[in-house]
Amino acid sequence: MKDLTWLSRTEALVGRDALEKLANSHVMILGLGGVGSFAAEFICRAGVGKMTIIDGDTVDPSNRNRQLPALSSNHGVSKAQIMKERLLDINPELDLTVFEEFIIPERIPSLLELKPDYAVEAIDSITPKLFFIRLAFAANIPFVSSMGAGGKVDPTKIKIADISESYNCKLAQHIRKKLRKHDIRQGIKVAFSTELPDKASLLYTDGSNYKKSAYGTMSYLPAAFGGAIASVAIRDLIGR
Repeated sequence: MKDLTWLSRTEALVGRDALEKLANSHVMILGLGGVGSFAAEFICRAGVGKMTIIDGDTVDPSNRNRQLPALSSNHGVSKAQIMKERLLDINPELDLTVFEEFIIPERIPSLLELKPDYAVEAIDSITPKLFFIRLAFAANIPFVSSMGAGGKVDPTKIKIADISESYNCKLAQHIRKKLRKHDIRQGIKVAFSTELPDKASLLYTDGSNYKKSAYGTMSYLPAAFGGAIASVAIRDLIGR
C-alpha cells in the first residue's frame, strides 16, 4: 500500500475510502498550457496514483504570464519534462507516463487505448480537440473538456455544464456546431465562462499546430479553469 500520510488533510475532508479510490485511479491530462498544467498539479496533489500527461510544446517567454511550468530560467525547455519533475517531486510514488509530443488527431486513438479512468482535455487547438471529444465520447471514457479561457478576467463566471447548456463562449459554440454533424448534441461535460471575451485582445498566430488565433489572457483565469476541471475529475472519481 502506498504511503498516503502526506494526504492527511485530504483524508480529513473526503475520507479514507475516497483517498484509496484516487490512489488507484488513472487520470490522463491532454495539454499542459495555462489550463492543463494547473489541472495536472491539482490532480496530483489530490492523490491520484497514476497519471498520463501529454504535451509537445516548450516554454516560451509569452507563457510566463499564465502557465505553471513557465519561468524566466527555462525558456525552450519541454513543458512535459518540467511537469514530470514537478509532479514526481509532489508525489514520488506517482505512476507517471509522459508523452512529449503534440496532440494530433492521428495519435488520439492510441492514447485512448490506455483506457484512463478519467481524462482532462485542455487542448488549445480546435481540430485535435474535436477529435478527442468525439472519440472519447464514443469509447465511453469519462472526461471533462475545457472551453475558452482567453479574453476574460472574472473567474466567478466559470461554469461546469453539459455543452448543450453552454453560452457566451465562441469556442463552445463552434464545438457544438461541429459535434452536431456527428449527431452528438449532449453528454459532453465542459468548463466554460459566461463572461463575453474582450474582442480587442484577439491575437492572430502563424497557424501552426492547428491554431490560428488566441485571445489575450490574465494570469489567474486559466488557472481557475484548471482548478475547475480538476475538481470535476476528482469529484466524479470519488462520487461527490
